[in-house]
Amino acid sequence: MHWLSRVALAAAALLGCGVAACGGPSWISTPAPAGMHECDGDELGSDDPPPGVRFVCTSLAVPLDHGLLPGPRDGRRLSLPVAMTDNATAPKGVLVWLTGGPGGPGVLSAGEVSSQLDPAVLRDYRLVMFGQRGTGPTALRCSRLQKEMVSALQSPPTGAVEDCAREIGPDRRFFSTADTVADLERVRELLGADRLTLIGASYGTLVAARYAVVHPDRVSRLVLDSVVPHDGLDPLMLDLYPRAADLLRQTCARTGCPSDPAADLAEVVRTHHNGPELLSALTSLSAKPRLTDLIAALREASRGDPGKLDDLLAARRKDQGSPPRVDEYSRGLNVTTSCQDMQGPWGGASATPAARVESARAAVDALPDQAFFPFDRATALENGTSATCQRWPETAVAPFPVGRDLPPVPTLLLAGERDLTTPLAWTQREAARAPNGRLAVVPGAGHITQNTADYGTTGRDIVTRFLTETGQNG
Repeated sequence: MHWLSRVALAAAALLGCGVAACGGPSWISTPAPAGMHECDGDELGSDDPPPGVRFVCTSLAVPLDHGLLPGPRDGRRLSLPVAMTDNATAPKGVLVWLTGGPGGPGVLSAGEVSSQLDPAVLRDYRLVMFGQRGTGPTALRCSRLQKEMVSALQSPPTGAVEDCAREIGPDRRFFSTADTVADLERVRELLGADRLTLIGASYGTLVAARYAVVHPDRVSRLVLDSVVPHDGLDPLMLDLYPRAADLLRQTCARTGCPSDPAADLAEVVRTHHNGPELLSALTSLSAKPRLTDLIAALREASRGDPGKLDDLLAARRKDQGSPPRVDEYSRGLNVTTSCQDMQGPWGGASATPAARVESARAAVDALPDQAFFPFDRATALENGTSATCQRWPETAVAPFPVGRDLPPVPTLLLAGERDLTTPLAWTQREAARAPNGRLAVVPGAGHITQNTADYGTTGRDIVTRFLTETGQNG
């Protein structure tokens, strides 16, 4: 396949040679993996690390097939980029930041992530980021989805999901979260670390939690920011609807509204049948000042004048701009991993599309209307996640042991007060599965509470205290 690396790199392992023999920069004081070099700007993305923070980069060769499925092993390998700060002897060990998506390449975010971390964290830990399989140089390519599906909650174009599965082919079975967890274990071996501290953001929380469940003795601490529950999410998105109503009403309680915005939204969905688009718009605007504009537009539309709402939705579509390059974000990987991880009403990834459609319809029909308010049954069936994964072909993927708690390591779970992408109920559900967990709801924050540019430093400060407190394991 054209998107797979065909270069077989030497096995990545810590070598016992000196720096000069390994070819690493002279300022690295400990043995370095082969091929390590000071990262350049192209490798780290457009954001520079903070002053005094330097990254070194290398490539990690991992098996395409980790042997997680029965049958003959596929011998091909993938080359994953890895970036790490140069403080190899950091007192609290290795901190791996796991980015969201799935679909975004990790190393390209290293400059941005390091700039948002507190200097105390960067001093105490060696920050490491790696490129998830199916991103960057190994990006899964689905031409129509990449071009036409700009939001995960947007209904996919007719035939585009099926085209995507055909473009990727049978290799799609190697791109579930179980494979990424196995890659993360190879990263740990590369670094020679006994245990890892993991920060997951959005989808990265799923990777972090599943790694902790599979390798409980190799984790020191967990930070889960904007949580996707590790047993998987519900494609019908039933937790989003009551949270959307709460958020609209809370906004009106602060700003003053002449009507119930949730009832206005329900009336617009009933008359215009545009629930998935409104769900996507509300999710993206939930933590922004423009939410008040949406509330006002919904009120007018519910009373027969959709002009302002049409203009707002058109402006939002324009603001989304052109689709990202596939090496910046792979919509193909997003769909592949999400649908193959998902435990929908149909069960797992081995269900046929016909069985998925039938099971989803039966699940929706069994629920009362109130379960979808202020949206409707069609929104549950036709939102992008649900509609896409109903069409994904049956695939044999590595199983995950559903039903296990997180290990009893110190775990911080963060939720944005105004986050609809990963609603509070998801974080609460995960917190109930964390024996040594602490839940923090960050006031005013939306998705990924440590985003200091949008939400200030509250989320970052909570994480800093958690990671730098005394008495940490490991």
